[in-house]
Amino acid sequence: MTSSRVSPSVDAIREALSHVQDPEIRKPITELGMVKDVEAAEDGSVDVSVYLTVAGCPMRDKITKDVTEAVSAVAGVTGVRVHLDVMSDAQRTELRKSLRGGQEEPRIPFAEPGSLTRVYCVASGKGGVGKSSVTVNLATAMAAKGLSVGIVDADIYGHSIPRMLGATGKPTQVEKMIMPPSAHGVKVISIGMFTPGNTPVVWRGPMLHRALQQFLADVFWGDLDVLLLDLPPGTGDVAISIAQLVPNAEILVVTTPQQAAAEVAERAGAISLQTRQRVAGVIENMSWLELPNGERMDIFGTGGGQIVADSLSTVIGSPVPLLGQVPLDPRLREQGDAGEPIVLAAPETAAAKVLNGIADKLSVRSRGLSGRLLSVSPAGR
Repeated sequence: MTSSRVSPSVDAIREALSHVQDPEIRKPITELGMVKDVEAAEDGSVDVSVYLTVAGCPMRDKITKDVTEAVSAVAGVTGVRVHLDVMSDAQRTELRKSLRGGQEEPRIPFAEPGSLTRVYCVASGKGGVGKSSVTVNLATAMAAKGLSVGIVDADIYGHSIPRMLGATGKPTQVEKMIMPPSAHGVKVISIGMFTPGNTPVVWRGPMLHRALQQFLADVFWGDLDVLLLDLPPGTGDVAISIAQLVPNAEILVVTTPQQAAAEVAERAGAISLQTRQRVAGVIENMSWLELPNGERMDIFGTGGGQIVADSLSTVIGSPVPLLGQVPLDPRLREQGDAGEPIVLAAPETAAAKVLNGIADKLSVRSRGLSGRLLSVSPAGR
């Protein structure tokens, strides 16, 4: 009696492997030259040899699992063995060249002419207004809508994005490129990923500029729809460096309702007159506390967000919208501490609904003046 078993086709196996993506680079492993060899035996057993980009690749288990699942689905396959090898220096160099488009020196892709990535600088005049919470929730909300999103934690001294995003992975270096870890579908890079424990960063301005330049140029972000930069409070070195490195970046101003915070927030937005950036809008955080009986308690006063939006509209000479008012909710803080943004963990809450609404506006908004220099000049010119 002859067996009716169909031996697996090597071509079919390679086709299946073309649907397996490297978890960090987000491209097929076949396209990246990571498939070393494929062998199929008559009994249906398959051996797949895969190159890892580096010896200590943190995604080795994920790659092994994905390859096994993909090949197991091919007709005639009875078992899969995955063998891991490591790319040579020459292979890594070729990989870097292919990903960089043949460019030897790293360049900031978001500053290139024709870049379609929307870049938002989330800024505030003072600390404690919830700027990082807003950044993380906007990013995860956009990613949940199917956009490719990244965050640069540009608050070098007060970095907090990894914890709030729940990003526990570490960056991987391939040749001169840095592969950023991701969480909740958002790629992220922060100086906190390179410092041991809770060690403080004690740097002067030029080192801050160089760190930001590396985050933007040396990190392989892939094809992003949106990049959010969580800026430190105020209008110091980082804000100036970002304006120089990514001149087409737009500013999102975060404030609280109180008058004192609003006055300081106006300065953060008005820096656009000097940097010639577009102000995409104002977000008012901690707008009110909703009591169990349905009443609202205005803990920090009222109207600050609208005041900032109106003032910036007058100063800049073009409309600056108030994008939304985010109410106080203890879960916003709790979910940030837990690394599970409220827009994902409790989307039914009022705060999450407002943040999702803002993300919608920023995701679908026409590029308009984004990427174009405004016809304004610094005072005294």
